[in-house]
Amino acid sequence: MIRFIRAEDTLPVRNEILRDGKLNLEQCRFTGDEDPESFHLGYFADEKLVCIATFHARGYIDFAGKAYQLRGMATLAAYQGKGIGNQLLNFAIVYLRGQNVNYLWCNGRVPAVKFYLGLGFEPVTDIFEIPGTGPHKVLYLKIK
Repeated sequence: MIRFIRAEDTLPVRNEILRDGKLNLEQCRFTGDEDPESFHLGYFADEKLVCIATFHARGYIDFAGKAYQLRGMATLAAYQGKGIGNQLLNFAIVYLRGQNVNYLWCNGRVPAVKFYLGLGFEPVTDIFEIPGTGPHKVLYLKIK
């Protein structure tokens, strides 16, 4: 089941999957998590939060239109490869389309690029390094 969740609900999964459990939960917060237009989604399996994603109202450089940035998407290891992330992101895309959003973009980790391409995202940049989190590419998905 997919539900809207609070920013603080995302922190344990962010830390475990995206930061290898090395940070305290407060260090896993993103600037913009509490902005009024930001939202967070969670996928629950038997009431356990197993997949998360955060969406910030933010455009990418010179791209025109209303946009959201996907941040902090993560699925607990035991639930990866089961289509849960795909379901969560498709839910978000339908929701964003209803909000008249033009596009969604993200800094996708290189190992996740294939996942994003499978959902229709297109690469915008070559590989670049984000200190502390590794190699990434910017990916773009036209919604409207």
